Amino acid sequence: MTGPSPPGRSVLVVSLGGTIAMLPTETRAEVTPALDADELVAAVPALSGAAQITTHALRRVPGAHLTIDDMIELAVLIERSVAEQGFDGIVVTQGTDTIEETAFALDLLVSCSEPVVVTGAMRHPSAAGADGPANLLAAVQVAASRAARDLGALVVLEDRIHAARFVRKAHASSPSAFASAVGPLGWVAEGTPRIALRPARRTPCQRPAPGASAEPVALVTVALGDDGRILRALPELGFGGAVVEAFGGGHVPVPVADAIGLISATMPVVVTSRARRGEVLRRTYGFTGSETDLAARGALSGGWLQGPAARVLLTLLLRRGLDRGAIEAVVDYLVGGGEPPLSERPPAGIAP
Repeated sequence: MTGPSPPGRSVLVVSLGGTIAMLPTETRAEVTPALDADELVAAVPALSGAAQITTHALRRVPGAHLTIDDMIELAVLIERSVAEQGFDGIVVTQGTDTIEETAFALDLLVSCSEPVVVTGAMRHPSAAGADGPANLLAAVQVAASRAARDLGALVVLEDRIHAARFVRKAHASSPSAFASAVGPLGWVAEGTPRIALRPARRTPCQRPAPGASAEPVALVTVALGDDGRILRALPELGFGGAVVEAFGGGHVPVPVADAIGLISATMPVVVTSRARRGEVLRRTYGFTGSETDLAARGALSGGWLQGPAARVLLTLLLRRGLDRGAIEAVVDYLVGGGEPPLSERPPAGIAP
């Protein structure tokens, strides 16, 4: 178990908005984004003892308004800031609505070893029991810690340290909203980050070229008696890929299986589970609409990825212009382990 780092560490705090930065206005009691990174940091005097802080206000929007393009821009900013200014860690503040997706995007896109920590708040600054200051302090303490290096992107709320690839928002409004299927990697106690678990290091994905775009990816959840008409309509609606949240271990009704087979001929389809824990099976069931049947129809297994995370991944891969075979290789590597495909390996002499 690992502990603190020496003083004098430097951390960049990047603000995107969200509840942690929201206040009521003179005319409305409802809160909207109002504070930037400077103001968030100024409200937590204890930060001066945690690290040397530099701030950058990148966005001032609700978490629900963030996009994949924002995450690509943020990833570029993070890597440039670390390379040019030598920051020991990065903290990103944003709305909690999309943290599990944005943090996973950063996990895929940022290749530096320095900690990248995403945090936010469930209660705005003017609410009783506002949790933003404590979350920001803990996030900076983790970002400043050498123990948090080489863990990929992290999410820190309520003094718990989560791996971005496993974290989920499991409650709509509770301060204890975030959990991980495998449990947190560690915690913060008396200002000291404790890293108890270290998942295997994974090579990040190659980043799409600046300005690259692709047809959007649909996220469709299967329900009892589903007839598959939404899936059949996706090509006509202009979608370039689909993620299907199936039942249990990756099972769907017969009409949905037929629809998946139909659209798999024109776009990549990734099957995940709508269950919050576990993963899509590969070789257990053999009935129509089972995981083996869907694989035979051309669907890709999303393994343990949740639907929103799989959609982020597929969107980034399509923006790189990868074909179905290359997409399948990257997905299999991320969810199944093993060696990264050639498309994801850094050039010789460059560390991942």
